[in-house]
Amino acid sequence: MNERLLHTPEGVRDIYNAECEKKRLLECRLHHRLHLYGFQDIETPVFEFFDIFSKERGTVSSKEMYKFFDREGNTLVLRPDMTPPIARCAAKYYRDERMPVRFCYIGNTFVNNTSYQGKLKQITQLGAELINDASVEADAEMIAMTVECLLDAGLTRFQVEIGQADFFRGLMEEAGMDVDESEELRVLIENKNMFGMEEMISGKPLSAGVKEVILKLPELFGTLDRLLYVKQKIKNARALAAIDRLEALYALLGAYGYERYITFDLGMLSKFNYYTGIIFRAYTFGTGDAVATGGRYDSLVGQFGKEAPAIGMAVLVNQLLSALARQKLDALPDARNILVVYGKNQCLDAVALAKQLRAQDRRVELLLDTGTFSHEEYLSYAKRMNGEEIIYVIGTGNTRQVILRQAHERGRDHLRDRNGEYKAGRRHRQGIKGK
Repeated sequence: MNERLLHTPEGVRDIYNAECEKKRLLECRLHHRLHLYGFQDIETPVFEFFDIFSKERGTVSSKEMYKFFDREGNTLVLRPDMTPPIARCAAKYYRDERMPVRFCYIGNTFVNNTSYQGKLKQITQLGAELINDASVEADAEMIAMTVECLLDAGLTRFQVEIGQADFFRGLMEEAGMDVDESEELRVLIENKNMFGMEEMISGKPLSAGVKEVILKLPELFGTLDRLLYVKQKIKNARALAAIDRLEALYALLGAYGYERYITFDLGMLSKFNYYTGIIFRAYTFGTGDAVATGGRYDSLVGQFGKEAPAIGMAVLVNQLLSALARQKLDALPDARNILVVYGKNQCLDAVALAKQLRAQDRRVELLLDTGTFSHEEYLSYAKRMNGEEIIYVIGTGNTRQVILRQAHERGRDHLRDRNGEYKAGRRHRQGIKGK
């Protein structure tokens, strides 16, 4: 066999055994948090028409999408972003709904980005979208839910950084910059290219205050007082309204009790141009990338035929798992297997025992003893497979049990019969090969 076929393409990886179970348990825990906020599940196709993610939508660039064709010659793409498909669904199925619509989801996105070696191209996202609510209260609820998801995951040290897309657009209006110039400046700010920024605005007829704010954008992050400083320097109504909304948002987050997790970053800008209000990213130790993102997009749903404000958030599950592992917060899953080892003549007893344990919501793996493996090999296998204990079925109504957790702690295995009597140092059992 070609050895290359045993490996995965660049940007994807296999996840299995304990790591996969940790991922599933984390997703389940966070999914439950979204349900507690009243969000209901939605599942969209893994591939969609290319036009769903076209440049006009303000999503991922065309060159970063995986594209292919259907039989009719239509261009299809693996979804690079979860938000446009859900906006499409809201416009299609809830066109006449005026009350809030709450969606939540778990799904993979695919971005063909070769900028960073080792960066995954398939990312699992778990998130929520709130449609038909333009209020700052909805902004606060979404950020509070993001904080609670990260707490549920086990993180204790993290920050949610909040920016404002409308602030930047208002600033560009006051500076007299068109869309192309604004995008060029956005890239310079994102790269913290101070020389490029200064060169770009040097020929613009700007007031001293606006010029000062633009040049300070890469460092305008921190507490609320950074917002108050900016209000004294600019006059654009759109930008000032954005600052006022951030102040109101901070007060609401104080009501949730989460202000200690919040910082502001007026230089935060997103490559997703559909954001119209707040944008936010959560960071923690152990990874340079955000573990959660989100923002307000009041114009995107309208591109599909329904004028509706909206805000969304997404936990980047792969990044979060990586951060948890590096912070040593990724404890083994609580659910462990019980291995029931039985001889050929004890099959009925083993099946009956397995049914009884499974009825108690215990995980059971049945293993037929063919005489090939020793007790030590079964013990090693159980530990590799996240086993909690081994039960040997040795006759009608008779079993011997190995408590693996005690074996880890004491450095030896302990056997007990079904009456609970322990027998230390026992190295063999009937029907098991070896010492």
